[in-house]
Amino acid sequence: MPVIRLETKRVEKPWGRHDLWPGFEDAPEGSPAIGEVWFQAPKGVGEDDPELLIKYLFTSERLSVQVHPDDADARARGYERGKSEAWQILRADPQATIAIGTRKPMTKDELRAAAEDGSIVQDLDWKAVQADQFWYSPSGTVHAIGAGLVVIEVQQNVDLTYRLYDYGSDRELHLDDGIAVSDPVPYVAPFQPYDLSAGRRVLAADGAFVTERWTQAAAGTLSATHDRPVWLVPLTGEASFGGQTVAPGGVWLADSAAPFDLPAGTDLLLAYPGGAVNEALAG
Repeated sequence: MPVIRLETKRVEKPWGRHDLWPGFEDAPEGSPAIGEVWFQAPKGVGEDDPELLIKYLFTSERLSVQVHPDDADARARGYERGKSEAWQILRADPQATIAIGTRKPMTKDELRAAAEDGSIVQDLDWKAVQADQFWYSPSGTVHAIGAGLVVIEVQQNVDLTYRLYDYGSDRELHLDDGIAVSDPVPYVAPFQPYDLSAGRRVLAADGAFVTERWTQAAAGTLSATHDRPVWLVPLTGEASFGGQTVAPGGVWLADSAAPFDLPAGTDLLLAYPGGAVNEALAG
């Protein structure tokens, strides 16, 4: 498996959009809105249970207030892993926001009461966001993604979300489990991005996975190691590998079987499991 293109799974959501993003076919007017596009390995190819999942999110409304457990809490409940996630903002309408953390420290009893009466929306820290920003949301962070956004989400691969509040909808809430794993405090970025080399910036490296941004002012080569596969998410520009064109709108999973040439002008995200930066990646 030198490099494989991941297959897409379009997910309909009431908060989704009909106008998506270059590289994706828009949803016809009158059809259900598309909220997410998941990128998954073709059946029978690659890992059976990859540690990471890449999604694109397209929002026209606020998403529910959510929280995800860490690895220990998830495993205690019979899951393979917890769920930390990160968001690369591609497009943000004027006044677009995300909620991440609470405005002040809260007890778990206070958080439950706020979730039950709806005041949790005002208790969250809604931050203005712009295109090209990157946010890392570790497990335990109470959060909600706002309307008017196109986002690339990098997450631990587990379908485990606890909804704390959903604006009066009839969808199930998970207050017992969600309150138990929440850390209702103001958000402090757990990792400060830094430049590892010219054109290579480490955006997050905090336990669950590493996310990097590669901006190639000059041509370069990517080579991954055997122990950690690398997810490639092109943002702008095109590269070629084994006759494949690697371009925005797709996601590729690479191993170390061969190097991968990146022409000048390439801009992409890389993600790989584990909390330590992979020094063997060359650019």
